[in-house]
Amino acid sequence: MAAYSYRPGPGAGPGPAAGAALPDQSFLWNVFQRVDKDRSGVISDTELQQALSNGTWTPFNPVTVRSIISMFDRENKAGVNFSEFTGVWKYITDWQNVFRTYDRDNSGMIDKNELKQALSGFGYRLSDQFHDILIRKFDRQGRGQIAFDDFIQGCIVLQVTEWLCLGLLWWWEGFACQRDAPDLQSKESGVCRISFWSL
Repeated sequence: MAAYSYRPGPGAGPGPAAGAALPDQSFLWNVFQRVDKDRSGVISDTELQQALSNGTWTPFNPVTVRSIISMFDRENKAGVNFSEFTGVWKYITDWQNVFRTYDRDNSGMIDKNELKQALSGFGYRLSDQFHDILIRKFDRQGRGQIAFDDFIQGCIVLQVTEWLCLGLLWWWEGFACQRDAPDLQSKESGVCRISFWSL
């Protein structure tokens, strides 16, 4: 049995709000031990991928798994210990709740309109063309929809891209301010052009 799975079904609503409390430690310890197949005390990306289900009967996206592991692996050991695993569990559970909130038809997939609603809910104002790019980039099954794991990956990539754009803007503003060019200072708005290939 998978340690985590998302399976849409009748009445599968949004679930608890993001940020909900963790299950008790003994439950998480049991899950951790089941997932840690080699009993190393560290869950590798391969072990985590085998334990996760995206609800489509396909393996969880390995890029997503590696991204999640790298976010929580504080010691660069290519895996997570139990303490870090509790963070991984909460992170995936919070994303599951977000996904279920925007999967309005309970299909277990996010279509373009649901993606637009989700990203708008996160505060992004993106063009229709950009939503099309995201669907093409993160739809591994070629159905015009994004599965749970690919939704997480798309949101991670979008957030990292935003941070890079903001970092570049911060650097440019610092440079412009040093040159006494107040007309180049931030007006708290801007445009970041991102191509399909840069994602």
